[in-house]
Amino acid sequence: MGKKTGFMEYTREHVFEREPGSRLNDWNEFSSPYSDEVLRIQGARCMDCGTPFCHLGMEINGVTTGCPINNLIPEWNDLVYRGKWQEALERLLKTNNFPEFTGRVCPAPCEGSCTLAISEPAVSIKNIERTIIDKGFENGWIKPRIPTSRTGKKIAVIGSGPAGLASADQLNQAGHSVTVYERVDRPGGLLMYGIPNMKLDKKIVERRIRLLEQEGIKFITNTEVGKDISVDELKSTYDAVILATGAQKHRDLQIEGRDAKGVHFAMDYLTSVTKSLLDSNFQDGQFINTEGKNVIVIGGGDTGADCIATALRQKCNSVIQFSKHPELPMERTADNMWPSYPNVYTLDYAHKEAKTIFGTDPREYLIQTKKIEKDANGHVKALHTIQMEKIYHEDGSYHFNELPGTESVWPADYVFIAIGFEGTETSLADQFGVETVNHKIKASVGKYQTNVEGVFVCGDARRGQSLIVWAINEGRAVARMVDYYLKTVAV
Repeated sequence: MGKKTGFMEYTREHVFEREPGSRLNDWNEFSSPYSDEVLRIQGARCMDCGTPFCHLGMEINGVTTGCPINNLIPEWNDLVYRGKWQEALERLLKTNNFPEFTGRVCPAPCEGSCTLAISEPAVSIKNIERTIIDKGFENGWIKPRIPTSRTGKKIAVIGSGPAGLASADQLNQAGHSVTVYERVDRPGGLLMYGIPNMKLDKKIVERRIRLLEQEGIKFITNTEVGKDISVDELKSTYDAVILATGAQKHRDLQIEGRDAKGVHFAMDYLTSVTKSLLDSNFQDGQFINTEGKNVIVIGGGDTGADCIATALRQKCNSVIQFSKHPELPMERTADNMWPSYPNVYTLDYAHKEAKTIFGTDPREYLIQTKKIEKDANGHVKALHTIQMEKIYHEDGSYHFNELPGTESVWPADYVFIAIGFEGTETSLADQFGVETVNHKIKASVGKYQTNVEGVFVCGDARRGQSLIVWAINEGRAVARMVDYYLKTVAV
């Protein structure tokens, strides 16, 4: 694959990013692809490694390893190296319904499992993937694929995130009639409102939705199943139902002062900003505005980083991100060997931006929030914290000890809670009568069938909070099972 000696001749080029000083003045995407020639050379670095772990698609110690949708990475790397972009697109679309999303927001576990990454920087897989699909749209290679015949079977998909969209796409191409229900005003789920525009331009999401509509999929927005339309009506209208509602039950802080004004879930903050941007370019004022304010983000993950980037664009006065875990090492540790995902120190786009503005990485590690202090009006005034140490056990488990004498008080005008999600909201599941376990809808891998006849589940609603590639994986897989069900059982 690629050039036989390319990995020895060429070095990795990282994604081209606009300078933080300039990109903070707008809400456009912060990154863009390199030229064809640069990417041709990057494709040449693919090693012909014999066993390409990049598309392995499994979990090691609970962490994703390789590509869960089994992208044919070496094949399209080779085609890009040889300048055959349209053929590369054909190979890419064999496994991935939405490369324009994964090429922008996937954390690229494929690169962590790249054979070259054992001793050198990995092949620039994610950037090549994004460029292939972008070229497909720019050159008109992406056209509506309208099924030539219909089966007469009707399917309702509840939820329009990546899992729901992938299942709808696959089933529509199989000739079934698919309707996607979304309770908010725009389709896309977290792709639309959970990821800020500078990371994933919403025109990219809207373009894909329009294409799916042209191909025959119907989208019904501002409609909450179980409230605006009954579960019984849905089940009587459709031959099968797919629950792709995601994991939207926020994990919360149970501490004194949690009810203070100015304390919000991170997703509520990000949603308000993106919706106002799309609705009115912020002219409606219907968003949480941190301009001139001191912001603290509780939670060390990607959503927390997105809150940092958003607050910086709003011209906040300061921003800090709290993480309960220690700072990651600069290189892999003995218990984090290849091909598992590399848990090493990196500067996310948001952290680079904060460092440019304030001079330091905004993250604070091994810190626990103990109390939220309010002012006389009930608004958040400060956070009270204590430092911790992480104690590891022989079986791999760990616990945290608080360190007396390390208490601190941090001024704050806004606090955003970004500590993840417990699972799916179970009210809809209860109305359908499907079984749930730990806020997840119960269904086995490979079957995706709930305990209720004709009702299936996929994505985060089944597996819990996860990656976009797992959502697409399960959307494609549940579509296969629903197609089989419609052809063999619901006849």
